Amino acid sequence: MPEAPEIAATYTGEVASSKRERGDRAHGPRRLFRGRVLFLLPAVIYLLALFAYPIVYDILLSVRQSSVITFVHNTGGFVGLTNYRMAVTNPLLPGVVWNTAIFMVGSIVMQFSIGFLIALFFTRRFPLSGFLRSLILVPWLLPGVVTGIILRMMFDPNIGMVNQVLSNLGLIHSPIEWFANTHLALLVIVLANIWIGIPFNMLLLHGGLQDIPNELYEAARVDGAGRLRTFRSITLPVMRPVIAVVLVLGFIYTLKAFDIVMIMTGGGPMNGTQLLSTWAYTLSFYNLDFGQGAAVGTIMMVISLVCAFAYVRTYRGELRS
Repeated sequence: MPEAPEIAATYTGEVASSKRERGDRAHGPRRLFRGRVLFLLPAVIYLLALFAYPIVYDILLSVRQSSVITFVHNTGGFVGLTNYRMAVTNPLLPGVVWNTAIFMVGSIVMQFSIGFLIALFFTRRFPLSGFLRSLILVPWLLPGVVTGIILRMMFDPNIGMVNQVLSNLGLIHSPIEWFANTHLALLVIVLANIWIGIPFNMLLLHGGLQDIPNELYEAARVDGAGRLRTFRSITLPVMRPVIAVVLVLGFIYTLKAFDIVMIMTGGGPMNGTQLLSTWAYTLSFYNLDFGQGAAVGTIMMVISLVCAFAYVRTYRGELRS
C-alpha cells in the first residue's frame, strides 16, 4: 500500500492540475478574443488611417473657411454650408455637370456593351482563349498615368498615330487638333475611359456567365428557342445581379475618374473636359479654395453612397442568399 506522504502528494498534484484546467477554461475565451483583436488590428488601423480619417477631414474642411494660411495653420473658422452654396452657385457648375454626365453615360454604356459582347464571345472554348482573355486585361492593369501619356501621344496632332492612320485612309487631309476643340477633347477622354473600362466589365460579366448552368441552355434548345430568345429569357434574368454590380461599380469608378483626364487634357480646353473630380482638384490646388474643393468632393462621395445604397436596397434578397 502507498504511504501517506505519497497519497498526499498525489492528491495535491491532482488538485493543482484541476485548478490549472479550470483556469485554462476560464482564460480560453479571453485569449481567443485577444487573438481576434490582434488579427483585426492592422486592418482597423489601415481603414481608419486611409479611409475614415480622409473622409472626416474632407467633411470638416468643407464646412470651414480654408485658404492657404488657414490651411497650413489650421485656423479656418466654421462657415457652415457656405462652401457648398458657393460651389452650387458657381457659374462653371452647369458645364461641369454636363461634361460629367456625357462622360459617365458614354463610358458606362459602351464599357458595359462591349464588355458584355466580349464576355459572351469568350464563353466559347477555342485555342488561345485564355491567353487572349488575359491580354485584354492589359489596359485595365496599366496605371492611369501611363495610359494617359500613351493615349495623349496617340492623339497628338503632329506625331500621333491616330491622325496618321486617318490620313493614310484618306479620311482627313489635314491634322485634327483633338485637344484644341472642346467637343473633340471630350470625345477623346470618353474613348480613353471606355478603352480602360472594357476589361473590368468583361472580367466580371464573364465570371457571371460561367456560373449559369448548362442545363438551362440545353432545355432551351430542346424547346426550340433561338439564340436571341435564350439570351433574353435565360442569360439576362440569371445575370441580373451581376449586371447590377457591374453598373454600380462602373458608375462609381467613372464618377471618380481623375488621372486619365488630368494627364490628357487637364480639364481643358476652356473647361471643356472639366469633370466633378478634376474640378474639385482645380478648386483646391489651382484656385487654392480648399473649402469649396472639399465641398465638391463631399458631394461626389454622397452621390456614390446613394448609388451603392440604392443597389443594396434593390438586391437585398440576392445578397443574403
